[in-house]
Amino acid sequence: MKKIIASLVAAAAVALPAHSDPIAEDEFFTPHSMGCMLLQECTDHVKELKTVSDLNKDDYLVDVDYDIIADEFNSLLRSLNTVGAKVFLADERYFPVGHRGVYHTVSNNFFLNVAHMKRPGTVMSVMRHEGWHAAQDCMAGTIDNNFIAIIKNEEEVPGMYEAIVKSAYKSQPSAIPWEKEAYWAGQTEGMTAAALESCARGTMWTDYEPTPMTREWLVEKGFIAK
Repeated sequence: MKKIIASLVAAAAVALPAHSDPIAEDEFFTPHSMGCMLLQECTDHVKELKTVSDLNKDDYLVDVDYDIIADEFNSLLRSLNTVGAKVFLADERYFPVGHRGVYHTVSNNFFLNVAHMKRPGTVMSVMRHEGWHAAQDCMAGTIDNNFIAIIKNEEEVPGMYEAIVKSAYKSQPSAIPWEKEAYWAGQTEGMTAAALESCARGTMWTDYEPTPMTREWLVEKGFIAK
């Protein structure tokens, strides 16, 4: 009987698919696979990061020296965790080609594409950028809802970042106001950290004057007094 049970277990193990993701192979590298990851239905090779050294646990990144960004990365990660956002390293197959990272306003998680994480400078750029989206989430009342709001007046964003984003988001012009300030934050050390610290303190709307449209919405929803 023991031999029969052992044989059945072995057969079951052999029959298991190579990955547990509930999508077909030809659906990887598409918005569908990204959605599967964001909803945490696709979890193969998706690992939460607790510290910068966790990046080196991935076979693709095992030899990369992240010492130059360690302090900023870990500080930003702590700030993100404090406001309720988690950061994951994910296999490239979950991202449409060219996507380095993504923030999910519903779960407050964001995901880094492992294929773009070999350069420490790129890692920090994506961390700051996606972290800024978490701060935008906070600006829209609370990080626990599904809304985001711009933090800076559009006129404040340096023209070079607006030009980059207008080119990159030709097919999604409605995303430009949010993305251009996120690109700015991605290239500016300390900008995202300050916004997340403000979110954690509960002083977002005094540290950053809401735009007229955002203020109107915050008053309407009862987040701030008229």
